[in-house]
Amino acid sequence: MAFDEAYFNIGRLDRLSYGDTFVHRLDPRVKVIAAMLFVLAVVSFSKYEVLGLVPFLLFPVALVTLGDLPLLFLVKKILLVAPFAVFVGVFNPILDRQTALVLFGVPLAAGWLSFISILLKFLLTISAALILIATTSFPGVCQALRRLGAPALFVSQLLFLYRYLFVLLEETMRIVRARDLRSFGKRGMEAKVAARIIGGLFLRTVERAERIYRAMLSRGFTGEIPVLRRAGGRRADALFLLAVVLYLAAFRFFPVMEWTGRLVQGVMR
Repeated sequence: MAFDEAYFNIGRLDRLSYGDTFVHRLDPRVKVIAAMLFVLAVVSFSKYEVLGLVPFLLFPVALVTLGDLPLLFLVKKILLVAPFAVFVGVFNPILDRQTALVLFGVPLAAGWLSFISILLKFLLTISAALILIATTSFPGVCQALRRLGAPALFVSQLLFLYRYLFVLLEETMRIVRARDLRSFGKRGMEAKVAARIIGGLFLRTVERAERIYRAMLSRGFTGEIPVLRRAGGRRADALFLLAVVLYLAAFRFFPVMEWTGRLVQGVMR
C-alpha cells in the first residue's frame, strides 16, 4: 500500500461517522456509556471462560448491521492489531497444561481455554471501540467524555493527539514525495538518509507545533475546546441504553448458554 493511500485510509473511520442510521443518530454520551459497560462486562469474565463470551458477539454484529458499516473494513482493522493479542496468550497452552475438559474424547488443556478467551475478549473490545468511533467520530467521543465529566485537560490532549496525527502525516508525506522526486528506484533508502528524514521531520513538527500554539493563544484558547452543537437526550437514547444494560446483565449474571444447551438436549431427546 502506497503512503498516500495509507494516509487517506486512516481517516475512513471518521468519514463513516457521517452516516444517517439509527446508531449514528444516538446521543454520543449514550454510545460511550454503552461501549464502556460492554467492555467492563467482557473483561470481567474469568480467564478460562469461553462459552459465556459467545453471546456478547451479538452486540457488535447488531451495531454493524444497524449502522450499515463495512464489515470487511472493520475486520481488516482488527486483524491489523491482532498479533498483539496473539503474542499475549500464545504461550498459555505451553505453560498451563492442566486438563480443563475432555472434548469429544480429546483432553483440552486449560492454557488453550485461556488463549481462546484472550482472543475473544480482544475481538469484542476492539470491535466495540472501532464501531463507537465509526458511528460517532473521534471528536464526538471526546466531546461525549467531556460532557460526562472527564477532565478538560485530558479531553483536549486526546483531541490534539488525534488532530495533529494528520498534521504529522502531512509533513511526512511532503518529505517522502520530495525524496521520491529526487531519487530513482530504491535510491535514497539507506539508513543514513532515513535518519536525516526523521530528524528533519522532528524539527518541522516542533516548529509547526510552536506556530499552532501561538495562533491558538492569539485566538483566546484557554484549555477548553468550544462545542458549537450539543446533542440532547431523546427517548430512543434511553431505550437503547436500557436495552444494552438488560442485554449485558442477562448474559453476564445468568448462565443463558447453559440453559440453552439443556433446552436443546431436552428437545433432541
